[in-house]
Amino acid sequence: MEQATHTQITIGVAGFGYWGPNHVRNMEALAGEGVRVKSVADLDPVRRIRVESMFPFVEPVSDAQTQIDDPEIDAIVVATPVHTHYDLVKRSLLAGKHVLVEKPATTSVSKAKELTKMADDLGLTLMVGHTFEFTPAVEFINGLIESGELGSTLYLRSQRVNLGLHQSDINVLWDLAPHDISIILHLLRKMPTHATAIGRAHVTPGVDDIVSLNLEFEGGVVATIILSWLDPRKVRELTIIGSKKMLVYDDTATVEKIRIYDKGVDAAPEYRSYGEFQVSYRYGDITSPPLSNAEPLSVQSQHFIDCVRTGKRPRTDGESALRVVRVLAAAQLSLNRDGLRTAVGDPEAEALDATIRPPREDHEHEA
Repeated sequence: MEQATHTQITIGVAGFGYWGPNHVRNMEALAGEGVRVKSVADLDPVRRIRVESMFPFVEPVSDAQTQIDDPEIDAIVVATPVHTHYDLVKRSLLAGKHVLVEKPATTSVSKAKELTKMADDLGLTLMVGHTFEFTPAVEFINGLIESGELGSTLYLRSQRVNLGLHQSDINVLWDLAPHDISIILHLLRKMPTHATAIGRAHVTPGVDDIVSLNLEFEGGVVATIILSWLDPRKVRELTIIGSKKMLVYDDTATVEKIRIYDKGVDAAPEYRSYGEFQVSYRYGDITSPPLSNAEPLSVQSQHFIDCVRTGKRPRTDGESALRVVRVLAAAQLSLNRDGLRTAVGDPEAEALDATIRPPREDHEHEA
């Protein structure tokens, strides 16, 4: 397909629930660069009234198909419930639209593969909203790892917990883990070999609301991810243990989001008996680097528009979406097997679809 190289890029946003208003706001902020949000689609009439009050120059429509059929619209942002992603993205691509879709892009490996190939075959931009890859903090951590300042990465631990928001069409693994998985894959630059997950459903039968996930990587690196919709505090924290230094990234902190600890432990290289075994601990300074206050979603929106204009491949492209979904699928299979260690790429995991059909049609921020 011919790239949208004209001055103006016209956007349609599908879904006006949690993420939709933020996408409209950030795309509207690019108006000076020729970006216009023409319409927002949502099935809920109350949400369409909100569109009119918040963004009076944006047209509210009841059906995303209106946007897909609109010849003026160049790209569609899909911010609807996860079980609708595949269908909306596929219809948008087939209509010649570029697509930015919220995470996770799909609920199965096969669907992610299909959409990635479709976008490539049609010459269209397909980007997934792995927003945390665009944070100044993650960019800084990536630079630290590449420079070798932390030493060899030994272990990562991530916590993403809060009270709600409970979903009805996916469990907490598929809702929250895409953020952490995308960050970890971005920092380590490799895929895990195995996943082990244990979870439980306490509120909605069949929908796990707490999950503990372990990912194993070649070289002995292990990443632990703790996920919960049932926690009294909101925690968004990543700890990285390196052979030289350690780091804690607290995304909820208003200051000192990153703290670097010049701490470590070394065992004696040789010892003849348990009595001779000794370890030495290093306690050095704690430093906190200054970080940009750039809003990650704003950076992501700008990157999407640049990719649409130039035809360059997004950092979080269809292949990125596929990698994350592949890890999620292995984790889900382990979850289904009550914690059995599962290879990433297991054929049964690759055939799995994680969609949980809601007991009623949930129109909250659907389009």
